[in-house]
Amino acid sequence: MILDSTYKNKDEKQILEDLVGRSFTLFESFKMKGIGSKRMIVDDVSPNLKQYLNIVSDINYANIELRTGGILILINKGLKNFTWAIPYYQLVLYKTNGASIHAQGKFIHFKNNKTFKENKSFFAKLLDEKIKYDMQYNFQGV
Repeated sequence: MILDSTYKNKDEKQILEDLVGRSFTLFESFKMKGIGSKRMIVDDVSPNLKQYLNIVSDINYANIELRTGGILILINKGLKNFTWAIPYYQLVLYKTNGASIHAQGKFIHFKNNKTFKENKSFFAKLLDEKIKYDMQYNFQGV
């Protein structure tokens, strides 16, 4: 689900909490050494996400925020902000010359450059959180 998050809206905040869980508390955030990525350069997106990127030859940036039940990808388009909410059960992550995040029939690919390399520890945290979430529903031992 993609929302226009340029202006704060209580209804959208509730929708995001229902979809990807609550935000981490300040204490949890300190304990995890941060819950947000540095901004990364968007290299490519699926055709159904192109409308959320700059049309002219500007560089497109995005950030990722961890939530208890998923992630938020924050996309900047000029003066507008868009939020793509992805629950962990829909999240698929590929490491191919950068990183590629797939969910809900859409994908976003981040460029493999200095800003991406600075987020290496963040992606490790992201994978750890996804594994923790998936382990809650591990039915192999039953």
